[in-house]
Amino acid sequence: MQNFLNKNVLLCVTGGIAAYKSAEIIRLFKKEAADVRVVMTDSAKEFITPLTLQAISGNEIHDSLLDIKAESAMGHIELAKWADIILIAPCTAESMSKIAHGRADDLMGALILASNAETYIAPAMNMNMWLDKTTQENYKALSSRGLSFIGPANGEQACGDIGPGRMEEPFRIIELIHSSLNKGPLSGKTITITAGPTREQIDPVRFLSNNSSGKMGYALGLAAIEAGASVNLISGPVAISAHKDINLYKVNSADEMLERCIKSMKTSDIFISCAAVSDYKPAVVSETKIKKDESDHLKIHLEKNKDILGVISSKYPSAFHIGFAAETNDVDINAKAKLLSKKIDMIISNDVSNKLIGFDVDENEVNVITKTDSIFLKKDKKIRIAREILNIVSTKINKI
Repeated sequence: MQNFLNKNVLLCVTGGIAAYKSAEIIRLFKKEAADVRVVMTDSAKEFITPLTLQAISGNEIHDSLLDIKAESAMGHIELAKWADIILIAPCTAESMSKIAHGRADDLMGALILASNAETYIAPAMNMNMWLDKTTQENYKALSSRGLSFIGPANGEQACGDIGPGRMEEPFRIIELIHSSLNKGPLSGKTITITAGPTREQIDPVRFLSNNSSGKMGYALGLAAIEAGASVNLISGPVAISAHKDINLYKVNSADEMLERCIKSMKTSDIFISCAAVSDYKPAVVSETKIKKDESDHLKIHLEKNKDILGVISSKYPSAFHIGFAAETNDVDINAKAKLLSKKIDMIISNDVSNKLIGFDVDENEVNVITKTDSIFLKKDKKIRIAREILNIVSTKINKI
């Protein structure tokens, strides 16, 4: 299982006896392919050593509000931007109080104020501290601000009392975060996505293709799963793997991709045409390998492939249609023209002449264009760009 593939998890450990369980939380997150970084309060170090958590996470421990090794010495800002998920486990009564009152006198408090990440709190304290009126007021205040609580659980505590206050077990914390993330804005929707290049055979050993790696399309597939959608991913030949929950269909040619799209769209609500489909194919495919002769030239007659996005938007007009425009000049002008000519709802433009955000790299920078607006998504990892695109899509769909 890789439920947290490409997820950046920031684990904040505070000073409670349950801090020993933080090591297991890190192990479980890493088992499910998350990248885990750890923030420790000073009091947390009295219960578990930074070296232990550093060894398990594989990353340096963060504990200082002013980190001279961070860019501009503002480690809390860098961590706040990096994190997709923040988990405070264990979270003491004191830490709950500090967060509830917006105190930023340590690294944990500052980064929580600075981050837009999904934030989860796993309380751990004596039962009487948990049931105290002040703690309950802090609990209600934090819940009303969108922070999610996991536990506390009932049971025997280190002090011998029995009641609510135990930190939930690590496996249960991971399960609940996973369940929470999968109740996304696209729950109940089915999305069909095309990805990668197509191959148009010239003869049994040669073909026409392009430089698409499929990374953007596969990132969109993963982001759609995270948003709660069912996903059909129709992929040309690539060297990457799809998330286990994605329905993956492998194809070679544009004709094969179109045929599979037509079948998948019978039960789909959204179509994302991200594949770099060959515009042309050989009019005749040789059944045997074409041999070299004395001529310096080889003539191959080409004919147009069918426009997959155009066919799908015409055949399934009730779906929400999204195209990609990989351009090298007049990027947004050409993209807007495609939006109108293909009669689709949205188009994503990017400049593939820029090698830093073009084919076969891990980052992208795009404009999300509709008939009424244009939203610029600055350079970032493709998975984060994909998540932002699908957030925009969900907003648009919910308005329809």
